[in-house]
Amino acid sequence: MKPQTVPTSPYLANLTSDILARAAKIRLVVFDVDGTLTDGRLWYGEDGRETKVFHVHDGLGMKQLQAHGIQVAIITARISHPVALRAEELDITHLYQGQSDKRACLRELLDALKLAPEQAAFVGDDLPDLAPMRLAGFAVAVANAHPSVSTQAHWQTSRGGGRGAAREVCDLILHAQGKTDAERERWE
Repeated sequence: MKPQTVPTSPYLANLTSDILARAAKIRLVVFDVDGTLTDGRLWYGEDGRETKVFHVHDGLGMKQLQAHGIQVAIITARISHPVALRAEELDITHLYQGQSDKRACLRELLDALKLAPEQAAFVGDDLPDLAPMRLAGFAVAVANAHPSVSTQAHWQTSRGGGRGAAREVCDLILHAQGKTDAERERWE
């Protein structure tokens, strides 16, 4: 599929042919949570319960990917009830919490879905994300990623984790796969 000729967002301008080629192959997008789908801060109430803040644009982007046949997954080292609620709300069936070896989890998911690593994108922000990023065909670091991660990524978002970074990834993939116009028309 050909990418759209006119980018719909400033962060889609000046994309290299390598980035577009990688994004065009994607059939699965995997997100880390803390620092990627959230801003990385951990919030605890007086009762010890954890809360998380997610960006609504990120959620819509993930729904858009799913509407176009691209699977979405979450792989996180922590276990969090708010993450389970968010995944359920977004119809994300591939939710893996408590994963100390994210690469092994991604490998198992790829095998289960019968996908090659080149068909997966992994979006992360810190050292535990390096191994799955190296396995994935398209490694993305959010803007606030640790320097060790951003230097290993194929592409880096302009927005930080929990602040629309995931939406940038979703928009890029839809753009590279020539689905931006069809997606916009769904809403007009």
